[in-house]
Parts: sequence; C-alpha cells; structure tokens
Amino acid sequence: MMRVRLGFERLLDSGMLGGRRVGLVSNPSSIDAELQHVADRLTNHPSARLTALFGPQHGFRSDVQENMIETGHARDARRKIPVYSLYSETREPTAEMLSDVDVLVIDLQDVGTRIYTYIYTMANCLRAARRHNIPVIVCDRPNPIGDLIEGPMLEPGFESFVGLYPIPMRHGMTIGELARLFNEHFGIGASLEVMKMEGWRLGMWFDDTRLPWVMPSPNMPTLDTAAVYPGTVLFEGTNVSEGRGTTRPFELVGAPWVAAETFADGLNRLELAGMRFRPALFEPTFHKHARTGCGGCQVHVLDRQMFRPVETGVALLIAFREAGADRFEWRPPPYEYEHTKLPIDILAGTSMLREQVEGGMSARDIARSWEAEVARFAPLREKFRLY
Repeated sequence: MMRVRLGFERLLDSGMLGGRRVGLVSNPSSIDAELQHVADRLTNHPSARLTALFGPQHGFRSDVQENMIETGHARDARRKIPVYSLYSETREPTAEMLSDVDVLVIDLQDVGTRIYTYIYTMANCLRAARRHNIPVIVCDRPNPIGDLIEGPMLEPGFESFVGLYPIPMRHGMTIGELARLFNEHFGIGASLEVMKMEGWRLGMWFDDTRLPWVMPSPNMPTLDTAAVYPGTVLFEGTNVSEGRGTTRPFELVGAPWVAAETFADGLNRLELAGMRFRPALFEPTFHKHARTGCGGCQVHVLDRQMFRPVETGVALLIAFREAGADRFEWRPPPYEYEHTKLPIDILAGTSMLREQVEGGMSARDIARSWEAEVARFAPLREKFRLY
C-alpha cells in the first residue's frame, strides 16, 4: 500500500508560496514522511521566506508537559525569526505578530476529539487572518482514529477553548475538513485554502498511512492513547487520575480508593464492545495523586470498529463514582480559561452528562441519549468531506 502524501508536501510542490512571506503554525508533530520538520522544509524553500513561527498549547517545541501552563514568546536561534505562543496572554495572532506575514500556513496534527485545543488555535488563526486580510492555507493531516462519530454535542452556553462549536466529542473529520466547517458553516469567513492529502481514504487510521507517529502533545505518546482519549479525557474533570505522570496516559485511569481487580471485573461484566478492562496499579510521578498508589484499569482496544471510547469513558466515570462515593469529586474550576462552569461540563460540552451520571443512568442509556444528535450531525459533516 502506498503511503499517504500529506497536504504540506503537496503545498511545497504547488508553487503557491513563491515570493511570499510565510507564517507557520506548527509543533514537533508537523513532520513529513522522512521526519523532516515543515519549518525546515520551508526554510530551505527556493523562493518562499519563513518569517514567523506560531505554537499551539504546549508550545512550538511541545516542551511544556502540563496542560493549562502558558508558554512564552521567543526567538528561534536557528532560523532567526520570532516564535509566538498562541497559548499565552493571547490565543489569537495579533496584528503585530502578522505584520511580516503574507500567508499563514497551518500544519497541526489533530487527534480526532472535540476538546483537543489545536483545532481552536486554528479557528482563532482563521478569525485573525480574516480581520487582517491575510490568506490561510491549512495543510491536511490524518484523523488518527478514523471517521466514526460518537459522544454528546456541545450545547450553546458551554463554549470554551476545549469546545467552540457544536460538534460531537468524536467528530470523525480531518483538520482540513474541520477548517472548512468552521470557516464556512460557522461563519468565520477567512480566505481559506485546504491542501488535501493524497491516498487518504475514509475509515483509515493513522497506522494505515505508513507515516511516522510523532507525539502531537506530551501526553499523547501513541496511537493507542488517541484511540481511548475521546472518553478518558473526561477524567480531567474529576479527581481521578487519567494516567498523566505514567507512560500510558489516558489508557490508565485510577484512584487511591479503588481495588483494581474487583473494579475491572465489574466493568468487564458490562461487556462493552471491542475492548477489555485490565486491572492495573500505578503510581503517577506527577499531576493528580503524584507518588501515591492508584488502583484502576488499563483500557485495551480489541476491535477498533466496535469500540466506543466515549461510552467507555462514561462507564468508567460511573464506576469510579460508585467505588468511592465519599471520595470521588468533580474537579472545580478554573479549567482552560473557564472560571465558572465545572470542568466536566465544558469537557462534555453540556451539563447533561454529569446530571445523567449523578442521576444513576447506565452508560448504555447515556450513550443512547446522544445518538439522535450524532445522526443529525452526520449530514452536515458530509457537506465538508474532502475524501
């Protein structure tokens, strides 16, 4: 099978950048098939000139481990150009940042989940570019977890930097398709060109592409992590460890009050499709419960097409709450620049999920409650398909 050819590779061959000053939004996962970073490819371009770099959450070099830690602006010592943080006092490029830019190129690796902030960095760049009359080229990359849709829709009033638009938790779109959706359907209105991939087909996962995996963010080490992330990211809204501080973040979940074997046995009796819970004990080196033993489980995906990560995450929420009714807590704000609403609510994009869990609903019934919204989203998604 031929490897997928990335949008950025097609852009370099297109001649579209000739004679232009280029601003690049990227991070370490913005690489080509030979592991060359796109900034280096642009630096060596025969006629374009790279004039500014922009980094999303965790920084242009993705060297900030924790989430919600802002990164500063800098100057790239090798390329002698400014590096602007879009996870700082601003999350949108300013006029000054764009003053030496003729075209803004966005090349970021998304992970297929609504709450991943890179897609909103892209949306903010589109807004700024429209305001300052700068064209944008989004270079498409694979959705690593395929094209299935699942999870609650974001409701009006729950917008945040982990969810700006009403899309499902697992959206099943590439970042280029999302750019078109945001720009056209949700009315940003920037001058946008999306450079498609070649060889990408519906239903593919990242390991079907023959491309190298580079961590999109410090706690997204593997494709296995991305597969479970749409559900276990919900634990950022609780006092349960989502596995940060271990080598398997988001696959391992646990808390000090849980007996792992009994816990995993109970979950496996639910017979959730395409996966199995393995009892696990772990001690995070940082973040929640650092240097404290936690009991819980590791989520193992056995059948990608059958596996439903968001329903799995909800089943886990219910189980941890039941295992420690006097110790389980919803995390209080602030969270990702939201100072009023509970983090679990802005992660879910609604207060309904929390209320359903508190009301004793089963994971299966909660999953059924979002199926109609997902079905309504599917035709909209089709309008913005590129493949």
